[in-house]
Amino acid sequence: MLTLTPNASTIVKTIADQSAQESETAQADQVGLRISSEESTPEEFTVATADAPAEGDEVVESEGARVFLSETASTVLADKVLDAQVDEAGAVTFQLGELAE
Repeated sequence: MLTLTPNASTIVKTIADQSAQESETAQADQVGLRISSEESTPEEFTVATADAPAEGDEVVESEGARVFLSETASTVLADKVLDAQVDEAGAVTFQLGELAE
């Protein structure tokens, strides 16, 4: 299962909270970041906020952050660690690493 670093958890939660505030229908405790990929290109990911997981998504929760993984992304990211950083301009960058055994 995908693991989130504490820094990634904080950033994902912040992004989800901002998205929930901007939405008139989203419930703050249900919003998360959805990572998806296609079977034809499993190593290419799309990342977007989502009001709730899609059918078949794996839900990863860490320190109040919620990440929804499509079935393909879940398989590819099963042994990965997600980290995140915010640069001086406020842009978020996500990095994937190998899970230490």
